[in-house]
Amino acid sequence: MHAFRLTDAKYASTAFDGEGARRFGGRWNHRGSAVAYTSESLALATLEQLVHVAAGIPLNNRVAIRVDIPPELPIRTILPDQLPEDWRRVDGLRALKTLGSEWLLSQESALLRVPSVIIPSEFNLLINPAHPDLERLHFHPPEPFEFDPRLLS
Repeated sequence: MHAFRLTDAKYASTAFDGEGARRFGGRWNHRGSAVAYTSESLALATLEQLVHVAAGIPLNNRVAIRVDIPPELPIRTILPDQLPEDWRRVDGLRALKTLGSEWLLSQESALLRVPSVIIPSEFNLLINPAHPDLERLHFHPPEPFEFDPRLLS
């Protein structure tokens, strides 16, 4: 199994420390909880970045980082039907943040597999940077990534 993360090249060396999510919070974590967000495919990682264009987040100077996940590594999976009806809307954020933050504190697994809000039948993987199994993941060197200009017009 693989996971993919797109990030600004200047943050490539710290892409999996969870610091950005700790400082600002995310869909699946409260501010103060470190977690790294990845996707099961590079295509989904691309879409997850594109939804933030309207927020003014620049998409130039990006790199893609692939993560190899050993097949025997435990992964907790959350399916869409296990979530509140409003999980894809802003109203549902509190429940998701609580669920993810509680998972981080539990140290149950290094990875939490969650449905994408963009495409609920596809999944993102949250990586707990404080979990002892983190060392079992293999992080590939960053590779330059450019968005097709047609996606941004």
